[in-house]
Amino acid sequence: MSKSMETPLPLRILNLILIGILCLTIILPFMHILALSFNNGMDAQKGGIMFLPRDWSLENYTEVFKQNNLINGLMISIFRTVVGTTIGVGLMAMAAYALTVKTLPGRKYITLFIFFTMLFSGGTIPYYLVLTDLNLTNTIWVYIIPSLYSVTNILLLRTFFNQLPMSVIEAARIDGSSEFKIFRTIVLPMSKPVLATISLFTAVGHWNDWYAGTFYVRDEMLKPLATLLQEMLTRQDALADILLRSSGSQAYEMLDRVSITSESLQMATIIFVVLPIVCVYPFIQKYFVKGITVGSIKE
Repeated sequence: MSKSMETPLPLRILNLILIGILCLTIILPFMHILALSFNNGMDAQKGGIMFLPRDWSLENYTEVFKQNNLINGLMISIFRTVVGTTIGVGLMAMAAYALTVKTLPGRKYITLFIFFTMLFSGGTIPYYLVLTDLNLTNTIWVYIIPSLYSVTNILLLRTFFNQLPMSVIEAARIDGSSEFKIFRTIVLPMSKPVLATISLFTAVGHWNDWYAGTFYVRDEMLKPLATLLQEMLTRQDALADILLRSSGSQAYEMLDRVSITSESLQMATIIFVVLPIVCVYPFIQKYFVKGITVGSIKE
């Protein structure tokens, strides 16, 4: 790179400072939550805990793992994330590839129609009525079927597919390969970066979604982790409610004897919910960095 193209040193220092501040705003709150989750709940109420536990304790996590509804919610979250991401990314990739085929009749109108749905929606009540008519409410499929496509992701995939070498695709067509075979054997292997990026976006969206479980599901055994966490964070007597599930009528008598609090239990649950995504991210980071810049460089 020529010297004229290099970023000036003061600007690089400023960029590093800004990035460092941004990282701290993300890391420090997480460290604070982590410290509270590993600290004795009654001791944490005294205050003064920032980023390291003062009185180490695993009681918060022990209580979390005792809750059958949280373990069941974990299974629901894993199911909807794995199934929803796999099917959703596959369908979106096929739709995006179809929109890159110039011989597709009405390709521009289909693209315009898809884009229109991103700008306008029917509203919450009509959406709920549609889900009810389709018998999706209060079923696990209400998490998956309505989320099988995202207009933004389809357009992102289409942009990436348009940048693939058309000479390779045309050669496969001349050799008699079907469009599906081209898509499966040529397009998908060359699209790992963008597919990993879309998969990450979709998986995180499924994992963090609490809205569907709150408004479209009544069965407690079908609620995902995010919904259970949201209910716990908004409930003032979260600790008493959890103890009531495990100890029955003696729950309120136990409140005076336990060393955990609603806040410490909430912090442990937050870590329990966030940890799976944090563990998965490093394995697809190399693809994510490449895929997020799709469309920014054109040759």
